[in-house]
Amino acid sequence: MQNRRGLIIIASLLVLISLVLYIALFLIFNNAKDIFFYTLLDLAFLPLQVLIVGIVIERIMVKREIDEKISKLNMVVGTFFSEVGHPLSAMFLNSTPDRERIIANLAITPAWKTQEYVRARKYAEKDTNVDFTDIDLDALKSFLTAKRQFLLTLIENPNLLEHERFTDLLLASFHLAEELESRPSLAHLPASDIAHLKGDINRAYRYLVIEWLDYMQHVQSNYPFLYSHYVRTHPFQAHPSAVIE
Repeated sequence: MQNRRGLIIIASLLVLISLVLYIALFLIFNNAKDIFFYTLLDLAFLPLQVLIVGIVIERIMVKREIDEKISKLNMVVGTFFSEVGHPLSAMFLNSTPDRERIIANLAITPAWKTQEYVRARKYAEKDTNVDFTDIDLDALKSFLTAKRQFLLTLIENPNLLEHERFTDLLLASFHLAEELESRPSLAHLPASDIAHLKGDINRAYRYLVIEWLDYMQHVQSNYPFLYSHYVRTHPFQAHPSAVIE
């Protein structure tokens, strides 16, 4: 109510100031025709002014604000990959006979440009049924259980709603952890249950790769020193190593 009253007072003052200025112009120049003409001219431009200021500029400002927020959220994404994403990717990669094919499509190098990232994303989106034949479900369960609180902390961050793909990745990872934890034993599971778990693993893997590609492209554009480290240490290569040779 107080805000509304304040707006009414401000609007009344502005109208009063405008009226006083019009009267002053008339008294000084005694030319009502020109004053009326320019008043109509200003009113004619008003819809365009509303369009430019109220719609175009506002949208530009909103987009800039969203871009800044996503840029800050990418710091959270980087923490996720350091804590969970990269070790989990290595675990997935080392448990599939498709390892060499995956590396051939995802081995990011300093020479990668936009077209390489586009190609890699298309590959990751289509390669939805990787055979994780040799995955150690107990080791996977232990790893995700140890990271459970970390994942919960990220999921509870309301700002992550702006980053839909990363939210999907967190939910897929957390769901996989819950599926593994809900089974007292992962030994001697029926084939149907193993197939179900592998479906959950594939979902988490796909989201992981797609988000990782987006994050790496962002880092390459904005933080070359981080990109240099990730290019040497990311798991989607034959021999990851931080040592520069």
